[in-house]
Amino acid sequence: MRAMVIAMASIMALGLAGTGSRAAEEEANPAELAKALTEARVPLEQGLKASEREGRPISGKYEIENGAPQLSVYTAKGGQFSEVIVDHTSGAISKAEKITDSDDLKEAKEQSDAMAKAKVPLDQAVTKAVKANSGYRAVSVEPALKGGQPVAEVTLMKGTDVKKVSEKLN
Repeated sequence: MRAMVIAMASIMALGLAGTGSRAAEEEANPAELAKALTEARVPLEQGLKASEREGRPISGKYEIENGAPQLSVYTAKGGQFSEVIVDHTSGAISKAEKITDSDDLKEAKEQSDAMAKAKVPLDQAVTKAVKANSGYRAVSVEPALKGGQPVAEVTLMKGTDVKKVSEKLN
């Protein structure tokens, strides 16, 4: 089992290498993320819903920041993109900043383009994925276009077991 988790994490890390080393490190160390998530009371789908005050959620993830879980949601509003930090214990927005980094802007634009074709909000896609995978918790969601159709790529965890599922957004 442990070997399978390590192999899965390694495969996921390779797949995420283009999205930043921090994301790859977190995916490659599911034990660290699983431990940090024990402190997080707010489900990803609730964080997505809370971020709507700052714009339309276009992606979201739990990450480790300074050894603690952080719920980060990218939003789009009026052609601008923001990173919204949702408090992982209360669900309240603790910070919202305009995205200025060129790599992050590129990623946000791609996510926004996928969501422009979506009829289903991300929080509903995450809820569906969690319900279909008993005992798992969503730790990230990112929209993509597959064959021109919008899908949500949802990463789920149960302990240190990690799996990815796709949910249709149309």
